Amino acid sequence: MKKKNEKLTITKDMIIDDVIKLDESLGDIFMGFGMHCIFCHLGMEETIEEAAYVHQVDVDFLIEKLNDAYKKLK
Repeated sequence: MKKKNEKLTITKDMIIDDVIKLDESLGDIFMGFGMHCIFCHLGMEETIEEAAYVHQVDVDFLIEKLNDAYKKLK
C-alpha cells in the first residue's frame, strides 16, 4: 500500500495525457525527445510506449527521465 505522500511510478503503458496531468512540466521531457504528443489529440489516447515507438525513442530511457523529473517535483 502506498503512503499518502508517495508518488506513483510512471510506466510505459500510461497514457501520455495522464502523465501530463500529474504535472505539466513533464511535457518538457517529452519535448526534449522530440515528442510533441502533448499537443496532439493522440496524446489523449496513446501510451508512452506507442508514442516512443512512432518517434523512434528508447522507451526505457524516456521512462527513466520522466520518473527522475517527477520524483524531483514537490
